Amino acid sequence: MNDILVEKDARVVEEILTRELDVRREQLTHDVCLVDDLGADSLTLVEITMALEDQFNISIPDERWEKVRTVGDLLEALAELLQEQRR
Repeated sequence: MNDILVEKDARVVEEILTRELDVRREQLTHDVCLVDDLGADSLTLVEITMALEDQFNISIPDERWEKVRTVGDLLEALAELLQEQRR
């Protein structure tokens, strides 16, 4: 699923996505769309965002999150935020 985040962080993201979207890990490929392919609605997206913010102790700006469409987009955005936080 991932070559952007460290393995531990990627596992956490997988757990959040499988729980919130009620999908199998195998469905979480880079190009799968959160809304169209995995059935996320606006409430689910907010719940995913809140879970990621809580888990990683970050704040995800709306303008950055609005660009997230796929699992790959989510991983890239999260990796950027975590990198900025660790500086």
